Amino acid sequence: MAFRVYSGPRGSDSISPLDKERMLYKEFGSADEAFGWARHVNESGRVALLIEGDDGTCFKKHEIAAALQHREADLQA
Repeated sequence: MAFRVYSGPRGSDSISPLDKERMLYKEFGSADEAFGWARHVNESGRVALLIEGDDGTCFKKHEIAAALQHREADLQA
């Protein structure tokens, strides 16, 4: 299974289906790798806009941010 992470500049809106076809993405073999990349992207001044899996899994910008915050809290506990 593959997971694709779409990203853009800070302040970008969510991706529409038409925009998605024209955007670059990075592909990973697991959700953990995809979220790791999303964390890296967010820390480097850009923002992860969408994580999409071959199985229909879909995490939008705000869901990604919430999941990353939750993971940070778990790591600090």
